[in-house]
Amino acid sequence: MEVTREVNHSVTVKPVKKYSPLKEFWKNWKRQKTAFWASFFILLLILIAIIGPYIAPYDPYEPNYNEVLQGPSKDHLAGTDEYGRDIFSRLLAGTRISLSVSFLSVLLGAIGGTILGLLSGYFGGWLDRIIMRTSDVLFAFPDILLAIAIIAILGPGLKNVVIAVAVFSVPSFARLVRGATLEGKETVFVEAAKSIGASHSRIMLKHIFPETLGSLIVFISMRIGTAILAASSLSFLGLGASPETPDWGAMLSLGRDYLGTASHVVMMPGIAIFLTVLAFNLVGDGLRDVLDPKTKNE
Repeated sequence: MEVTREVNHSVTVKPVKKYSPLKEFWKNWKRQKTAFWASFFILLLILIAIIGPYIAPYDPYEPNYNEVLQGPSKDHLAGTDEYGRDIFSRLLAGTRISLSVSFLSVLLGAIGGTILGLLSGYFGGWLDRIIMRTSDVLFAFPDILLAIAIIAILGPGLKNVVIAVAVFSVPSFARLVRGATLEGKETVFVEAAKSIGASHSRIMLKHIFPETLGSLIVFISMRIGTAILAASSLSFLGLGASPETPDWGAMLSLGRDYLGTASHVVMMPGIAIFLTVLAFNLVGDGLRDVLDPKTKNE
């Protein structure tokens, strides 16, 4: 007698999860513990820059000669300066100034450097030589000396500080983007775009520029810290913000005469500059580890 068996093979197909670059970035970013918490500090600074002047306990510009050079206390968390102004309130107001100057100057430098780097790397020839030799000339000067020279021509003021910091940032961005462009224009998809008659502008913006974004984001985050130091240094030298402005560098300049008698006047803005620059550098290091393909492969 023949027995027939029917075997029912049921196969369960699991749905393939759609790849999400944002989720992948967030997963890798959380592994960068130091940079992860530094990014929260930067977000706090940005929040303070937005609402700081409105939540300051005192007017950052109004003097109070009855409370000159008071140390930190319950009424004045960071003490008072030589005019009796509340240092904590001035630090809150100065956050907006320092971040605005650094963000704007780096943004302008990144835009100018990216355009020059794309043109230089893509077209090459005499245009590449002119842009790179000009960059070499600017690289020959230390950043702060070049900024001082620019402000000596334009005059002191925060607007000119933005221009000066942007100008000495351009060569660095141009060289970074040029290198990525030289590498990107040799790829297969760029050659394919050329073969179908795509315009130069479309190739640069559509195919080459996106490949430079990872390196640009990393460099921008680190460059912001450099811009904060440069802007504070120029204000310290009297070339940036006016003395009554609650700029961190200007506060350092005014407080240096009281370093022996009221050290808090210098220490508070100094700590603010140190922590802010450190946070941006830590975030830049973390972004490099997450976004840089060469780092991932190591």
